[in-house]
Amino acid sequence: MNTSESFSNKYLEYLSSLISKLDRSAIAKFADLLLDSRELGKTTFFLGNGGSASTATHFVNDVSLGSRQFEKPFRAISLCDNQAVITAIANDDGYENIFLQQLQTLAHSGDTIVCISASGNSKNLIKAIEFAKKNNIYVVGLTAFDGGYLKENCDLNIHVPTKIGEYGPAEDLHMVVCGLVGSYFREKFLND
Repeated sequence: MNTSESFSNKYLEYLSSLISKLDRSAIAKFADLLLDSRELGKTTFFLGNGGSASTATHFVNDVSLGSRQFEKPFRAISLCDNQAVITAIANDDGYENIFLQQLQTLAHSGDTIVCISASGNSKNLIKAIEFAKKNNIYVVGLTAFDGGYLKENCDLNIHVPTKIGEYGPAEDLHMVVCGLVGSYFREKFLND
């Protein structure tokens, strides 16, 4: 049986191996996309379920507030945060519509959605992606496992190559991307 120390060592070594497999050019394109959206005054919507919903919220915090860009801010919104809206949509029209209906109300042509999902197959994300594709909204995916529908249907994907069911490492590395991008913006704007 593994001890907590041996498990910790194996887990951290595994995370290191996954970090080495991340596509750095995709991460750079993602950061540049957010910068371009900022310049154009476009909105980026972050969405996910469960732990990925928390990552979506954290991303918005790091991009919009952590960058300290108040004169020309990033317009970033998490569609995971308004519980009254989410539960009203889920109750009245089904949980699979919680992101779609918010996008129908808030999104415009040229905006971006960032879908964070290990499996990439959540029905509410699929409906959001389908809406985005029909309305000239750019789709970014942060995926894991085999990437599912999201990986196959996004415009830009940052993939964490984990085995199916490895939620901990998948979500850990999605947060690494969040921290990396937020730190890049903070440093960039402090030095400009």
